[in-house]
Amino acid sequence: MTPTVRFAPSPTGLLHVGNARMALVNWLYARKLGGKAILRLDDTDQERSTQEFADAIQADLKWLGLDWDAVERQSARFDAYDAAFERLKSGGRLYACYETPDELDYKRKRQLRAGKPPVYDRAGLTVTDEQKSAYEAEGRSPHWRFKLNHTEIEFDDLVRGPVHFHGENLSDPVLVRGDGTYLYMMPSAVDDIDMGVTHVVRGEDHVSNSAIQIQLFAALGASVPTFAHLPLMTDAGGDGLSKRLGSLSLGDLREQGVEAMAINSLLAHLGTSDDIDPFTDLPSLVNTFDIAHFSRATPKFDPDRLWALNARLLHAMPYDTVANRLTGMGLAHADARFWDAIRSNLEKLSDSTVWHDVCFSTVTPSILAGDDAFLVDAVVCLPAEPWDETTWNTWTTQVKEASGRKGKMLFMPLRLALTGLDHGPELKNLLPIIGRERAAARLAGNAA
Repeated sequence: MTPTVRFAPSPTGLLHVGNARMALVNWLYARKLGGKAILRLDDTDQERSTQEFADAIQADLKWLGLDWDAVERQSARFDAYDAAFERLKSGGRLYACYETPDELDYKRKRQLRAGKPPVYDRAGLTVTDEQKSAYEAEGRSPHWRFKLNHTEIEFDDLVRGPVHFHGENLSDPVLVRGDGTYLYMMPSAVDDIDMGVTHVVRGEDHVSNSAIQIQLFAALGASVPTFAHLPLMTDAGGDGLSKRLGSLSLGDLREQGVEAMAINSLLAHLGTSDDIDPFTDLPSLVNTFDIAHFSRATPKFDPDRLWALNARLLHAMPYDTVANRLTGMGLAHADARFWDAIRSNLEKLSDSTVWHDVCFSTVTPSILAGDDAFLVDAVVCLPAEPWDETTWNTWTTQVKEASGRKGKMLFMPLRLALTGLDHGPELKNLLPIIGRERAAARLAGNAA
């Protein structure tokens, strides 16, 4: 079956890497099988949902490179939910309940103390018309529960395998609050029906919701989609992720300099048996994706692993893919030769600025005590231009013979004088770009 999937975030906060993983897996699954991917903003919570968060979510997904065949908003679909509510009500599957939150909390605590699961006792089904009138006279408005059939509920999960519930072990879920607003359960099912969703790919915290929604699908006369519930990702210490955990939000990672394809490369295979390698584009990642490779083990997100992958991605990135970005950073002389010289030393693209300054701007040399005479010999040994990648070896061989130095005592003073830094790209590649004039001046202790 050609899949239609949906990623359905609530615009009540910023996307973090856990949300991004679910968006990416849905997108990859659809693209691998030639299906349809829908972005649905679950914004029925009018108090917490904001346009700012909705815009930020879409911007983050666009940055990852994920495109959508349709974008929907639940806030535009209340007529559909109202119609489904009336259908369920007329079919005897909805019933009014008048308990207050405190009364429900007391019931739950009493059941737990008795060693029983906190399953709703269906007291709402026994409320008489007189009692309803009395409650409403008190100012109580009913919330509405979906009456589950106490039958076996089974489905084959693409990740978890066979899943089994019995209806009597589940509480009849509240579909509509006392103020008339809808909770997650019914709008999600109605949208999946109306939008032709065939595969619901989401976190394992929704497994029991899926059991309930299977009965909702049936009550609304719809076929049941295929489910895939992935284990929720934790941080490196095993703690859960939160939309309000800014350090792992996509926006924050982007500002820190993480490449979108580094995140995609990690999240697409985290929790699978696949090797996690850097991919420079999404089509290549699509070709490697297989949802059957996900295991039930809890995947852990390690920022250090992401940064290592980010570096590997930049090291393998051809110049053509970064040329415009380097120009946009104001690096006017960042040509292919410069990129090939520095990329193997980058952790993030913005590091290119440091090496652009080393090659083309003024650098104050770092000269250690006792190295002055050595550097005078080094200037004398500088060959005439033109220079290429062999110049470094030719020059340092001559300096070695003139000074008697070797190893770190030979190479480190030269690096410190030429770049002002004790680390960096191979000087055989940098030296021809720095050029003889700048090199001679810096070796003489002058800023150049």
